[in-house]
Amino acid sequence: MAEGKKSLDGLELSKEWLEAADSRAELLRYLKEQVPQIFCLKTEPSPQEEEELMQSRLFYHLECFLFGEDPQEGLEKLKQGCTSSQLCGRVFKEGETVYSCRDCAIDPTCVLCMDCFQDSVHKSHRYKMHASSGGGFCDCGDVEAWKIGPCCSKHDPGAATAMVTDECLLEPELYERAEKLFRVLLHYVTEFLVWEENLELSAELQPRTKDNAYYCVLYNDEHHSYDHVIYTLQRSVNCNEAEAQTHTALIDKEGRRAVKRGTLRTCQQAKDLIRSNSEHISLQPLRVEILHAAVMAHQTFALRLGPWFQKIISYSVGFRQAFCQVALETSTDRDRPCLISRLMLHDARMFKGARKIVHELIFCSMLMETEFKRLFAIEFTKHFKQLQKDFINDDHERSISITALSVQIFTVPTLARQLIEEANVIKVIVDTIMDLLREHLDVNNRFFFLGYNSDKFTRIQIIFHDLRYILISKPSIWTEELRTQFIEGFKDFLGLLKCMQGMEEVKRQFGQHIAVEPEWEAGFSLQIQLRHILAMFQDWCSSDDEILLLAFKECHKVLMQCNNQPFHKESTDYYMCKHILHVPPYKVSQQPVSIHLPISRLLAGLYVLMCRTGAIGCLDYPESYDYTQLAEHPLRCVVLAAQVSAEMWRRNGLSLVSQVYYYQDVKCRDEMYDKDILMLQIAASKMDPNHFLMLILLRFELFDYFNGSCSSKDQDELIQWNRLTEEMLYLLIVIVGERYVPGISQVTKEDVTMREVIHLLCIEPMAHSSLVKGLSENESHEIGLESVITKVATFKKPGVSGHGLYEVKKERLVEFNPFFYHYSRSQHSKAEESQKKRRTQESNDKALRPPVPPAFCPAFSSIVRLLCCDIIIHILRRVLQRAAEDRATHWTEAMIQRALHLIGQALLEEKTQLEDSTVEEVSFDFSLKARKIGSEHGKSVFLLLSKIKAVPSLEAQKDMIKWVLQMFEIVKCLREKSSPTASMSMETTKPEESAQDKEKAERKRKAEAAKLHRQKIMAQMSAMQKNFIESNKMLYDNMPESGTQGEPVTTTESCAMEQMELCVAIGPHRGSTPAEREVLTCILCQEEQEVAAQAQAMVLTACVQRSTVLTQCRGKIPTNRADGTGTPYPLFMPPELAVGTHTGSCGHVMHATCWQKYFEAVQNTTRNRLHAELIIDLENGEYLCPLCKSLCNTVVPLIPLEPLVFNYENAEIIGQHLTLPRWIQIISVRIKGLKSVTQDNDCNTEGSSVDWDTGLCGEGQPDFRSILSYGVQEPRKFSDSIVEMLVVCATTVHRVGLQTAPNELCPRVPLMAWNTCAFTIQAIENILKEEDKPLFGSLQNRQLAGLKATVQFSAAQRLKSSQTVIQRHFSDMFGVLLPAGSRKNTPSLLEVDFFHLLVGLVLSIPSLYQEEAVDLQPSAVSSAYNDLHILHLVTMAHMLQILLTSTDFPAVAGGEETEEARAAVELCATVSQHTGRLIPDVSGSSVAERVKRGLEPFLRCAALFFNCLTGVHPPEELFSTSVTSQGQMEALCSYLSLPSNVFQLFQEHRDPITPLLQRWCGSPAVTKALKGNIQTVRCPKSTDDERKHPTLCLFCGAMLCSQSSCCLSQLDGEDVGACTAHAATCGAGVGMFLRIRECEIVLMASRTRGSTYPAPYLDDYGETDPHLGRGNPLHLCPERYRKLNQLWQQHCILEEIARSLEVVNVMFAFEWQML
Repeated sequence: MAEGKKSLDGLELSKEWLEAADSRAELLRYLKEQVPQIFCLKTEPSPQEEEELMQSRLFYHLECFLFGEDPQEGLEKLKQGCTSSQLCGRVFKEGETVYSCRDCAIDPTCVLCMDCFQDSVHKSHRYKMHASSGGGFCDCGDVEAWKIGPCCSKHDPGAATAMVTDECLLEPELYERAEKLFRVLLHYVTEFLVWEENLELSAELQPRTKDNAYYCVLYNDEHHSYDHVIYTLQRSVNCNEAEAQTHTALIDKEGRRAVKRGTLRTCQQAKDLIRSNSEHISLQPLRVEILHAAVMAHQTFALRLGPWFQKIISYSVGFRQAFCQVALETSTDRDRPCLISRLMLHDARMFKGARKIVHELIFCSMLMETEFKRLFAIEFTKHFKQLQKDFINDDHERSISITALSVQIFTVPTLARQLIEEANVIKVIVDTIMDLLREHLDVNNRFFFLGYNSDKFTRIQIIFHDLRYILISKPSIWTEELRTQFIEGFKDFLGLLKCMQGMEEVKRQFGQHIAVEPEWEAGFSLQIQLRHILAMFQDWCSSDDEILLLAFKECHKVLMQCNNQPFHKESTDYYMCKHILHVPPYKVSQQPVSIHLPISRLLAGLYVLMCRTGAIGCLDYPESYDYTQLAEHPLRCVVLAAQVSAEMWRRNGLSLVSQVYYYQDVKCRDEMYDKDILMLQIAASKMDPNHFLMLILLRFELFDYFNGSCSSKDQDELIQWNRLTEEMLYLLIVIVGERYVPGISQVTKEDVTMREVIHLLCIEPMAHSSLVKGLSENESHEIGLESVITKVATFKKPGVSGHGLYEVKKERLVEFNPFFYHYSRSQHSKAEESQKKRRTQESNDKALRPPVPPAFCPAFSSIVRLLCCDIIIHILRRVLQRAAEDRATHWTEAMIQRALHLIGQALLEEKTQLEDSTVEEVSFDFSLKARKIGSEHGKSVFLLLSKIKAVPSLEAQKDMIKWVLQMFEIVKCLREKSSPTASMSMETTKPEESAQDKEKAERKRKAEAAKLHRQKIMAQMSAMQKNFIESNKMLYDNMPESGTQGEPVTTTESCAMEQMELCVAIGPHRGSTPAEREVLTCILCQEEQEVAAQAQAMVLTACVQRSTVLTQCRGKIPTNRADGTGTPYPLFMPPELAVGTHTGSCGHVMHATCWQKYFEAVQNTTRNRLHAELIIDLENGEYLCPLCKSLCNTVVPLIPLEPLVFNYENAEIIGQHLTLPRWIQIISVRIKGLKSVTQDNDCNTEGSSVDWDTGLCGEGQPDFRSILSYGVQEPRKFSDSIVEMLVVCATTVHRVGLQTAPNELCPRVPLMAWNTCAFTIQAIENILKEEDKPLFGSLQNRQLAGLKATVQFSAAQRLKSSQTVIQRHFSDMFGVLLPAGSRKNTPSLLEVDFFHLLVGLVLSIPSLYQEEAVDLQPSAVSSAYNDLHILHLVTMAHMLQILLTSTDFPAVAGGEETEEARAAVELCATVSQHTGRLIPDVSGSSVAERVKRGLEPFLRCAALFFNCLTGVHPPEELFSTSVTSQGQMEALCSYLSLPSNVFQLFQEHRDPITPLLQRWCGSPAVTKALKGNIQTVRCPKSTDDERKHPTLCLFCGAMLCSQSSCCLSQLDGEDVGACTAHAATCGAGVGMFLRIRECEIVLMASRTRGSTYPAPYLDDYGETDPHLGRGNPLHLCPERYRKLNQLWQQHCILEEIARSLEVVNVMFAFEWQML
């Protein structure tokens, strides 16, 4: 009825609104009444109630008005005539993973959401993935974004059509109503979202009576931290910390929050307090506003209208168009912009929540419609400057700024063209940047960034992205309008570059060091931002010859206008070798010089493009360009870099060194260093070669030096000249040899990349990521590596660690150039060393020849004239002459190396020309000049080369000189004969080669002779050794010291037989314990010592830690109380092994005294170390192993095994009397007697053994001391030192395991020692099982040493503890096997882990032998029987436990019913009878198989335990994995004195076990457990869609929200993050988490300690990708996953964290507890 009434009201009301003369007024009147009643009326609002009222009272009525009928019916009709949209439009949240196709995306900003990507063709292409910064949207369906496959299968309309409006027109009346409603509501939303504090409600919305109800609203800003806001709120609005935290979290998320409701006066007081309190902390007060309750209500509803609009728009394209029409229609008031512009212009003043709603509205409306997108783009461009200025002054991130929408508009190719043509967007963007940077201009109109605001400057740099977006897609067709507007924009851009040309000039510092380092980062930040933009402008220009010529002329004109021209002084004449150079004087070392020359470099780029396209031929008056003038500044820049390298500018500080580094670094070199080289090559091609070289000498300040008109004895000056000469020769090598630029020579971009890769790989084999870093990327973030890498390199896959490496192919090494111009100094050295080493290994000479370069293009072909002009010959002669004179200070080897390379380049050029043309046609005559000039004085280049060959200090260059001289001969032959033959060239090299061959042969002969000599000596020594052994055979046979300790020697055969017979660890047939003398070396003092019970203690480093590795109920850790009540743990370990105590060791041994001294020293020194507490916890006794730096927190004393020769006869006699029932009776009586002696009437043991012996035996009753009659002996005595170490270790195990204060007298100390022994064995057995390794023989030495030491330490606990306590523990544990009705707190069979019980019973039973006055322990035979009977009882109890808890019985192939199967059926029947529970109807063999499978881990653990306890050698079958599981089971049973058919135990011991079975099965706890259905506790999974750092627990698979304030929880009264809280319950404080979006593993050890670890995901190049930095597709690597699993299983997480923290020097502690 209510529903029908609501429907009627809504329709009637909407009809009234529709029929009203002024629908707008009626709608607003209704909102005025309803909105304040729904929102902000109550003091404590209920969000759910608000939502329901809003739907029923507001949205329903509005939808009735829209559809003109019931909304459901209207919607159904609408859906029938419409198809779904082709566009996806999903708006990305921050951190969401997005995908881009490298093959098909028009540009890198085109991305797909995960769902669309999975259903698209791009999944099989080369794609990249990265985390979104938020604010973008999915481009699926946008045909302009993709070359192919624009739609996924969900959004494909059947054919990939253009982004057109769907054929889905609304009825005219519906469209009219929609327009009318949207107009009213969008005006309403706009008014309230652009609301100012001092505004009054409009007349239509003014309430009749104005209540005195106000809200004090606090807004988010980025100046104040969380803690500051919490502090302020606590002191200002009287809220507690939890409330303040809630307020702060919501303010951060939504952007604002009402922190107080009250009268105007109280709100004003709160506002003043907040402002004053926040000003104390930060200079800026928090933004606080007081809003009337009605205004607050309307604002809340305006925000809710945003999602409602999105929902309505999604119904139909018609609605979307109506909305866009309203949003973009011009206002009646011409001065006021359209509604969407008003919202955009107010964006920076809106709070975060409102911004998000506006942005999402724009996304789902205007950006989804082509025409409206264009109109919106024009509006956006119109207001671009104002929006950017607002953004610069705003403190919020760009992802929530309206300016971030530029990427959605400017990257659309058609829109970008239209915006250039219609709104000249390039000019708009450049003008905006110039306006914002104008404050940084100096008097010369150049930028000067001293004292700039880095935050503001960073925001300005973001605007460069918009310019890059506009230029991403160059036009294929140029219109006149596009040309005109582009050139206009380009001129403005040149205006920006003009302000950078020559900025931040530096002048060399003389005398004293510079006082203050000048600012340089800002200039280079600009340069890095402009890098791609400059390349894009050049790319655009190259696509049209007319534009290219215009751009070149404009660029040249602006360069000529620059007011820092070099020619302020008059030109002077300079003479050298009869050549005259007429240029103005200038010295880089004395006058100002700038590294920033963007216009000169752009001009060089455009010139090469003109040469490449052929447009150079259309250039007017080419002779009018003064190339000397054009090259001047780039040359100065190169000289500056050379002088810095020569350490002439040391006093100018690090800033200049950094600038030169970036100038040549891969980040900047494309548009800096490379372009300077280009400009010098242009000048070299146009100038007279002699004049060009003279100019270079002049600017390098070497002109007088090479002219012979200056000399010096100052060592520093000579070193400078030498270094400058090296740099000058290097520059010449580069100018002549670097031709891999399209336009300079006929090479492609692919050739250029190949050459770069070859040279990087010549340094060393590299990972893919290292190659990517070494290569420069284009504007699409592509480097073209994939297309060339297989041609030049081979890939070597990685192992379990490390990464895959590329190695250069041998056939590509001929392209190696040791003076490659992109090598840094260190790279040059490494590459040279690496290649020389390779050549030596291949038995080649060490000459690193210059490679044959590609031919220059015609425009640059004259550059080679540099190599044969007079000046170069003069330079080379001077350099070689200095070496020939061998005056150490006047030359360097590097100088000669460069000179030889230059000569090699010249000879190769001449050889190439002679081979391609006739001698007469070749004008290149280097070899002739090199032989002729100076030959009359014996100082020609050729003769000097022959002289320096003999210089001793040039031994390393000997091979290179040989090669150069050979080249001279080859060229000579080519000149003498027009077509030189191969034989001729061979003949010329023959003398050299034959000499080389002789030298090699001689070396080989000597090596072989030495080898033969060594073999002869070894044979002689071996023969002498054999003779000595033969002659002293008796001595070798009678050596008691060596291992046998004086026992009678037996033959090998009999030993083996005995060994086979005695591979039994317990019972009457147990093997003897061999006497092994163990001598160990202390790692601290290096002294050897034998491990002996009475000697000084030797200890093993160890780490004790709580562990949940084996838990079956993750997240459920048992508590333990200090009084021992309330829970059976640690006396009984539950079968789920919820938490255990693991003791591991790195296996290093020390003297106890040495360790104590070391530990004290560590404590003293570490306290003073920064953040030492992050690595080791001194308070808890942690230290790093002195040798391997493993984390340790205790030491385990080494206790030797007691040698034992077993008396089998005695054992057999005793065995006849000491049967299981008799043994049970004796033990029961002994316990009962001990209790009466000690008068212990504790509630836990009261009356506990009254009925134990009833019906269990038929012989005469034993008395209190019967137990002693089967053999006793004195207990072992240990030295005080060992006893002390026993206490140290036991106390640590107790403290760590129970997380309690250290207390060596606590009765639970021995329990924890036994528990750690059992748990460590179980953990090791689990590892061996998982890795499919044999039980024995496969443990690492450190694991084996640690295990043996732990078992012996646990066994020795009873000697140190109170015997009464141990007896009580034995009694309590034994109570599980012999339950008595009167006992309390004894757990049932289903509540105990039987291996822990076995260890506890075996290690505590000797305490029963204690007499009042005498310390006794059982003899070897007694112990053997005790162990045997305990094991038999525990095994049977465990079998029953398995049977009662199993539901998954395996299907066993049918066959004969074996005896084992029959015994299993019999046991099942008995159990069913006692429990009243039917065992599932399965075969006996199936039951037997299930029980054996469940029993196997227990038996394997027992075998490890008894092996370490007794030292008896196990059967050979347990040393191999090739033995069948049946064979291994039989070997285990044999070793443990169990029948191979374990069910036989129940038959062998039928009499005593029958009543026990009844008691075991009849326990109330068993009955209760069998009725209930036990469920595994699973960790809860977070469902928050806004998680910024989703994190996966690798232990249990729980999804957590890390580093998020919303997920903080309390742990021991302290705030901790979700991961820390989870690790406390899931991993006992240890955690291993995968941070999914960051793609890295986090290891956690405690609240303060953690470290990151590589994730097990690798890309195709065998590398991890933390934070998805590279974005390559990742795949799980099974080997690394296995290694990660082992890290956990082997309890190495603590150790890994300590190691990583030790390596990394922690300066600032990371708050791991907040993760």
